[in-house]
Order: sequence, then structure tokens, then C-alpha cells
Amino acid sequence: MLNARFKSLLHLHFLVFIWGFTSILGALMNKNSFEIVWFRVVIASSLIAVYFLFFKRKLFKVPTKALVYFALGGLLISVHWILFFHAIKISSVSITLSVLSSASLMTSFLEPLLYKRKIRTYEVFFGFFVVIGLSMIFKAEKDSSIGIYVALLSTLLSVLFTLLNGKLIEHYQSSSISFYQLLFGTLFLSLWLIFVLEIPSNFFVLKGYDPLWIFLLASICTAYAFIASVEIMKQLSPYTIMISLNMEPIYAILFSIYIFGEKEIMSVNFYFGVLIILVSVIGNGIYKARKLKKTK
Repeated sequence: MLNARFKSLLHLHFLVFIWGFTSILGALMNKNSFEIVWFRVVIASSLIAVYFLFFKRKLFKVPTKALVYFALGGLLISVHWILFFHAIKISSVSITLSVLSSASLMTSFLEPLLYKRKIRTYEVFFGFFVVIGLSMIFKAEKDSSIGIYVALLSTLLSVLFTLLNGKLIEHYQSSSISFYQLLFGTLFLSLWLIFVLEIPSNFFVLKGYDPLWIFLLASICTAYAFIASVEIMKQLSPYTIMISLNMEPIYAILFSIYIFGEKEIMSVNFYFGVLIILVSVIGNGIYKARKLKKTK
């Protein structure tokens, strides 16, 4: 019988597969990154609110002091998503998702700092290979340097968001955390839209398959995946989550080449860089598994 941790790990990889498809949806939409994220958080928070209203009303109740941390989480994830989709629009799905692999290296340094534990040598070791892979991607795709930098900033916000939720899940229900973070994301983006950007005349105009893509993004890729990703933090560490997320580029690259064809085909050096990153993910998993086995 599978233990809780292994089930959470399998669930995580299913979520990573879903997130890999998220980038494809963003590339398919005829909207800019801000508009995509606004629709995403509004619809996702509304779906969760309806679910709470009919089945889990008690999940609306959270301590007032927690709202500050939920608001911070909502801001981090919203800006992360905006930068993420913007990087895709100005570079490509393959490049953006490959850069996200740097999350494991960032986490290996930030998690000890914020969680007050020692830096694990093997995390830095495998993170070093991620840097090598990323450097090859930089050299291979110099024309997309701005997109790469935007993706790196997006990755940093993702890491901070994951570390924050790693603490919050110790005290609050995953569904409540997800709902309020998405709700605050909706509030922040709506205020920015009204008072800074001003609402464009075509903001609510959805072309072609955009309504379908937005609904899939908000429901399966956000409302469901968001709650599930916070829930698995009860069993998995932020570093394990971030290193597993390095598989997202692999799924996304395969999706993108199939859907977008030549636009997503990169140079040989780019794929060597991605391969090095993949090897570091597998190596970390094998090493960690053996280490856990020895401690039992």
C-alpha cells in the first residue's frame, strides 16, 4: 500500500503535467499577460467561493491575522503569473519553462534562510548543474535574453510563494489559503486595472477559443491545481516541490513542439542545457530516495 508521502509525490507530478499545459494555454490566447491573469484569478476564486458556499462554508472562516499573509501570497503569485505569461509572449514556451528550472537552485539557498535550517550540500550540488544547463540556454538563445530575465524574476517570485505556503499550510486549510490568495490577487489586479491601467475598451472581448482556454486555465489549471499543490505541502518539502517542477519544461516543450511546430524548435545547445537540467532532477530524486532509505 502506498504511503501518504509517495501518494503526494505522484499527485505532484500529475500537477506538474497540468502546469506544463498552462503555458500552452497562455500562448494560445489572444490576450496580454495581465488580462490572462486577471481572468484567471477572478474565475478561479469565484469557482472556489461557490464550492465553499454549497459544501464547505466553514472554510471561509480564517483568523484576521492570517489575511496579511494570504494577501502577500496573492500578490506574489499574481505578479509571478503576469511575468510568466509575458515571458512566453516575448520569447517562447520552451525558453520560459526551461528558465523555471532555476527554482531548485534558488530554493536550496532561500529555504534554509527562511526555514532556519542548514544548507544541504547535495541540494547545492544538483542546483549547480541547473546553472550549467541555464547558461547553455542563455548562450543558445541570446536573442531572447529579455524573456529569459523576465522568466528568472518570475521564478524567484514562485519560489518565495512556495516557501510562504510551506509555512501557512502548518496552520491553515489548503483550500482556505488558496481561496484567499486568489481573492487578494483579484483585488490587487482589479485595483491596478481601474486606477493605473484604466480598463481598455476590448478588455472583455474574447476571440476564437479564448473563452474555452480561459475556463480550462482558471478551473483545472488553477482552482483545482492551486488547492492540491498547497495540500501536498503537508507531506513534501518546498525543495522537493521545486525540484519536481523542473519536469514542467519537459512536458511543455513536447506540447509546444507538437502544437506550434517550428516556432518552438530550438538549437542543439538549448536541448543539451535542458538535458543537463533533467539529469539533475533525476539525480536529486535518486540520491534523496537512497538517503531516506538509509535513515529507516
